[in-house]
Amino acid sequence: MPASKATPTPVRRPAQSARTKAPPYHHGNLRATLLEAAEVVLAERGAHGITLRDVARAAGVSHGAPYHHYASLNELLAAVAERGFVILGDALAQAVAIADTRERLLRVAETYVDCARANPERFRLMFGPLLARKHDHPALQSAAHRAFSFVLEAANAHDKKHGASLALAGWSLSHGLSHLLIDGAFEGLPMKKQDADTLARKFSERMLG
Repeated sequence: MPASKATPTPVRRPAQSARTKAPPYHHGNLRATLLEAAEVVLAERGAHGITLRDVARAAGVSHGAPYHHYASLNELLAAVAERGFVILGDALAQAVAIADTRERLLRVAETYVDCARANPERFRLMFGPLLARKHDHPALQSAAHRAFSFVLEAANAHDKKHGASLALAGWSLSHGLSHLLIDGAFEGLPMKKQDADTLARKFSERMLG
């Protein structure tokens, strides 16, 4: 009786993640392409796991291509952090575009936390070691100062005498809450489960009285 032929096992190729799909590269748009690729790699690996070679690979360009625009990995990451602050600043600008000064502060807190939760690794990068060296990256420094200016202006409008302290208190609350949420610190606590989407407003209301 002839031996039956074994059916060959098909080779399974790993599916390419939507997040790791390289952005299309267009001639003359290398800087933007590298920034997009850096965002992709950053979201997957975090700032401590990213290299220029990884970014070049994700962008679909040669390993030496990033050096046409960025002298080092830190320069590229500073550009990503700068863009993060621009996005945050733009969102805060919309949040404060109302007359009620108390509601401005509540919306500032919500917006800050929402931006952090929408892109956790970029948020960590924005407030990581690069921020302490922002004087080496003027564009990053400018974008960071612009974003905070909306917090400070909203606080001053609400309380002219104590605006600076109010701004720092609100920023500290929103920043700490952002980290607690993106790190999953509230999971498993011996208390009623909290709605993450409403915590920024609730805590800010308590702070404002």
